[in-house]
Amino acid sequence: MSDAATKSDAAMKPGWTPRSAWAGILSEGSFGAKGPAGVTATAREGLGIASLIVAEGGDAALAKAMKARFGLALPSTPQAAISAGRALVWAGPGQWLFIAGDRGGFADDLQALSGLAAIADQSDGRAVLTLSGDKIRAALAKGCMIDLHPSAFSVGSSALTSIAHIGVHLWRAEDGPNGAVFEFMVARSMAGSFWSWFSASAAEFGCQVTIPRACRVGRG
Repeated sequence: MSDAATKSDAAMKPGWTPRSAWAGILSEGSFGAKGPAGVTATAREGLGIASLIVAEGGDAALAKAMKARFGLALPSTPQAAISAGRALVWAGPGQWLFIAGDRGGFADDLQALSGLAAIADQSDGRAVLTLSGDKIRAALAKGCMIDLHPSAFSVGSSALTSIAHIGVHLWRAEDGPNGAVFEFMVARSMAGSFWSWFSASAAEFGCQVTIPRACRVGRG
């Protein structure tokens, strides 16, 4: 290839800058019913997310490493183990999602687990929302097939399900000032579709949307 052609090709390559999975989808503020918001939605950004899959019989070695390095127990049922800055969420037999509150040192964490599991970094492929409020269960009941009543879905419970034909991974975090707190994760490509459903479901109760500063950066 000639030098001229190489320079022309380089000039045509687009530049890429970081962009939140929720950019162009969420707008900070409130919508729906007037008065105190019954539902709160907070965008999550900057998470380190990786899928871990072990071969049959490999659970014990991974469990030992997780406990020693992160203080996390390896869930063997649909549960989420949560410690300071880290979470391990059951994603099926022999499968988990390993989640870090930020990506600082996340590559080192994954390197430490190398050889114990098949690891795939999903950090840029998932979109996550924290959903809470005293009316959150009523809003989610409009489409979520999981029984989220406290007697059936306690703190630490997780589930894989579908909402509006969208695959969803959800788990219940520690309760907050307004009651139950749920983490909802969808494929990045389905973030807009999920928000379309959720915003329509939450409008009846009034919804407050919070977008952390990191989520306001575009990626294009």
